[in-house]
Amino acid sequence: MNEFNMFIFLADDDVDDCIMFENALREISAETRLTTARNGEELMTILDKTVPPPPSVIFLDLNMPRKNGFECLVEIKVDSKFKNIPVVIFSTSAEGKLMNECYEKGADYYIQKPNSNQKLKDAIFKVLSINWENHTTQPSRDKFALTF
Repeated sequence: MNEFNMFIFLADDDVDDCIMFENALREISAETRLTTARNGEELMTILDKTVPPPPSVIFLDLNMPRKNGFECLVEIKVDSKFKNIPVVIFSTSAEGKLMNECYEKGADYYIQKPNSNQKLKDAIFKVLSINWENHTTQPSRDKFALTF
């Protein structure tokens, strides 16, 4: 098992998806701290109360109540306190239009939610393996969507 000593956020209103994410994360790393938010409004409140220090990365669902992922992404990227936090969109949609909008709004990567536990673990592992301290610019569009 690889150990990542990181602090990550997951914003997703689907309880089952959150449980699957946390279980997959624990299989990869018991050391990584996870904070979850059930909607975008809750995510922004948690960020406001806990930053600094910023999380290592935010996994952000797009379709959430009270404030959706697009709204959160825009708020994160325009706020000097949050703008350098990496944001990985984590959505069920693979629609090109949505991916383009996320890219234009400054997301760092886009992952369509995997349909198996192993692919979910692979996706989380890939994101945790990125050297976020040296990741200062978006990847090119052709490398923006990570597939598993």
